[in-house]
Amino acid sequence: MDPSAQLPLDLANDAASGRDDLIVTPANRQALAHLDSWPDWPAPIAVLAGPVGAGKTHLSAIWSQQAGAQFVAMNDDFSQQLEQPSNIVVEDVSAEDLDETWMFHLINTVRANNGSLLITSRVWPGQWRVQLPDLQSRLKLAQLIELHEPDDALLGGVLSKLFSDRQIQVEPPVVNYLVLRMERSLACAQGLVEALDELSMSHKRAITKPLAAIALQQMGLQQ
Repeated sequence: MDPSAQLPLDLANDAASGRDDLIVTPANRQALAHLDSWPDWPAPIAVLAGPVGAGKTHLSAIWSQQAGAQFVAMNDDFSQQLEQPSNIVVEDVSAEDLDETWMFHLINTVRANNGSLLITSRVWPGQWRVQLPDLQSRLKLAQLIELHEPDDALLGGVLSKLFSDRQIQVEPPVVNYLVLRMERSLACAQGLVEALDELSMSHKRAITKPLAAIALQQMGLQQ
């Protein structure tokens, strides 16, 4: 498979977020397979958990397109906006911001409307410190989907795709140099590409290893 064909991004800007933009590697293959198994999930609730920058937002966007799901933020009033079936995405749930009563009612509403709920988080529900017994019992039935830290193949594909999107040609050895030294996150890849684009224009030179070293140093990734 061409590594530039598919790419998951967990970024806040206008990066591509469709299925055709997804690079599939061992880091995300199993998570994608679980999401693709919808609507034949073993339970109406699924929790997609993984580290910062692993691609949770992109994968949830792909599932929302597939399932026609709505994004609902914690503590939003969802009573007037849900249709049947109600497929919902709630992103970045944590112990610190979890409203247990709200989540309990959301789960009940989704189930009553024959829908599915996808929750993303950096940790598993067992670490949310849930006290409400009824919510505990419902979360125990949730399908747990693990998204791993980006691997070298994924980071290299991300960098190559982002450079290509900016019509910047960068040799593979430079991409490999960055992969070995950058943080293991897709957000870091975005920051590096932006920094190198600016450096290339300001220095009026191509992106090489020496220029990459400057960008890494500016981002505090290299001494």
